[in-house]
Amino acid sequence: MNRVFLAGAAVLLCAALGHAVASEHDANDPKPQYSGDKLVRPEGYREWIYLSSGLGMNYSPSTMGPELFTNVFVAPWAYREFVATGKWPEKSIFVVEDREAQTKGSINRSGHFQTDRVGMAVEVKDSARFPDKWAYFGFGNDDKLSAAAPKAACWQCHEDHAAAEHCFVQFYPTLKPIAQKFGTYKQQAEAVPTGK
Repeated sequence: MNRVFLAGAAVLLCAALGHAVASEHDANDPKPQYSGDKLVRPEGYREWIYLSSGLGMNYSPSTMGPELFTNVFVAPWAYREFVATGKWPEKSIFVVEDREAQTKGSINRSGHFQTDRVGMAVEVKDSARFPDKWAYFGFGNDDKLSAAAPKAACWQCHEDHAAAEHCFVQFYPTLKPIAQKFGTYKQQAEAVPTGK
């Protein structure tokens, strides 16, 4: 009888600990935070899942200033969901960090390395708040809050050219095969526009 009681108590204790760990895990998962109609700048994103970097990427035919490194991070819980399903869950949040590129420095003789952060962009999937599900925000280095960009800006470009939902998975080599596996990858997103 004592063994049955102890076994039952152990099962209940494990369940309670598991629930406590899950609740703590959920509370610490980065999700979008708002102040009124503005997004609060995400913090700690460099500890999120790193997706990829670009150098001097530009989606417009005209040059827009100096070449920057762009580093892309996604919240770990959203990444795990994408890996399991090929889709981004509600409250997914991405950060694209812009950093200056430098060639001369220390022992470097060629190529580029990253230096100071010059800003960041944030992409959020939140259909409860945004009728078009996805919204885009820009932050300067000192900005704590940002209003959503107009739909004609980032939203439309992502709608027209993203390979998986509103995400440019065609530029993220670790995510592309996952989206392809689940059939959520739009191959036409890789097409190079003619005459540009």
